[in-house]
Amino acid sequence: MAQFVYGKNVVKELLNSDSEILEILLSNKDEMIERLSKAKGIRISYVDKKVLNDKAKTNKHQGVVALIKDFKTYSLKEILDDIPEEDLGLLILLDELEDPHNLGAILRNADAVGANGIIYKKSNSVSLSASVAKVSAGAINNIKCAAVTNLARTIEELKEKGYWVVGTDMGGQDYRSLEYDFPVCLVIGNEGKGMSRLVKEKCDYIVGIPMKGTVSSLNASVSSGILLYEILNKRFPL
Repeated sequence: MAQFVYGKNVVKELLNSDSEILEILLSNKDEMIERLSKAKGIRISYVDKKVLNDKAKTNKHQGVVALIKDFKTYSLKEILDDIPEEDLGLLILLDELEDPHNLGAILRNADAVGANGIIYKKSNSVSLSASVAKVSAGAINNIKCAAVTNLARTIEELKEKGYWVVGTDMGGQDYRSLEYDFPVCLVIGNEGKGMSRLVKEKCDYIVGIPMKGTVSSLNASVSSGILLYEILNKRFPL
């Protein structure tokens, strides 16, 4: 299977990665993209912007669209095997997240803190796509993602590997109260419903972010950024 992705930064990141690009469509000359494409032997076609609008399903493509093979996903084993022995391990499990913008931003957060991978459910969940790639600003090519059938079973597998599962809920203990000095699987729940009952029951800890204002919750990707940087801060204090 193949799909179209769009945006100058997205395509440049793809060209600098091992992703398999089948063709690039440009509405105008772009020296860097042309040079990188030529070095890899990738065909470039110059087309009207209307063609790009049709391929990208948006007019926000910045004059660049690439046809690529579907984004690569990994097995849980492949992600775990790739984590260095000296690394405590930091994984993010998404419990039926639905918004591609949230997934893209979480990928970006994960890349920024050096997380080892993201796990999401194959069904009833957002997956890797052109929209996700655009928001991720290239992080989609750097963070390994696993699409699994059963989240509860996956959590059990992680626990067998020594991971502690930290769920997120407004009623949880203050997120700053943990030391995170153990392999962490951080769970981010659905935008509206939060964590499912089964996943919540599997968590070793439930943490929340104190809210002092009038809003009752934060966006999933914003929450993930706060929590991931707290883990990084606890593991690598100044």
